[in-house]
Amino acid sequence: MRSIRDIFRPRPRVSVIRLQGIIAAGARGSLSDHALAPIIERAFRRGKPRAVALVINSPGGSPVQSALIAARIRRLADERKIPVHAFVEDVAASGGYWLATAADDIWLDANSVTGSIGVISSSFGFPEFLARHGIERRVHTAGASKSFLDPFSPEKPEDVARLQAILEPIHDAFKAQVASRRGARLREGRDLFTGDIWVGQGAVDVGLADGIAHVVPKLKSIYGDKVKLIPYGVKRSIFQRFTGQIVGSVLDAAEERALWSRYGL
Repeated sequence: MRSIRDIFRPRPRVSVIRLQGIIAAGARGSLSDHALAPIIERAFRRGKPRAVALVINSPGGSPVQSALIAARIRRLADERKIPVHAFVEDVAASGGYWLATAADDIWLDANSVTGSIGVISSSFGFPEFLARHGIERRVHTAGASKSFLDPFSPEKPEDVARLQAILEPIHDAFKAQVASRRGARLREGRDLFTGDIWVGQGAVDVGLADGIAHVVPKLKSIYGDKVKLIPYGVKRSIFQRFTGQIVGSVLDAAEERALWSRYGL
């Protein structure tokens, strides 16, 4: 027979934060530290949660925003001594995986794509197009580096070397984040920082994730069948939902489409 104390004992609460989309500062519909800060704060502070779960579906984006969001999650988790669990849906790659490393453990679907621990810079070059159409490019700068990687001028080896020097420290920071959060769980003797990706159990086998599990059954197995899941996420108004595609930037949409399509999505 259940006691009176058991009957009136509050159900354990777990805050569930949905992190869906590309990671970028200011872009429409993207994940940024500014947009997520109040949501993350409420998830950790409201209702004395037993844990916080991150439901991640992101192909990545800005390394700075990825670092800021992950750092905010860790700061609150450590301050309030609340465990964090990450659950990956379709993809948590590049910056999306950076977000996942903010958790104490990472769980995947058997078909989830994860990894891509690297940094990329991509653009286009048009010098031959301009020459073919008789268009003259005129650039005047005060400062030798102001025309760095101008897409309308021929690519210079020294510019490529400078770009590589910019990308390498960002890659080093990403590697340090993964190493500090995953530690001894990473497979020894395997270079996991080449930008390669893994699917489901493959990511578990190399230590990038802890197992195959879905958010509801896993949280019930940890916190009991009576656990109450409290959802948190970025909310858009009805006007934004109906008009977002019309008023949104075509270039932003194209960039987002390119990020998702890199992982077959």
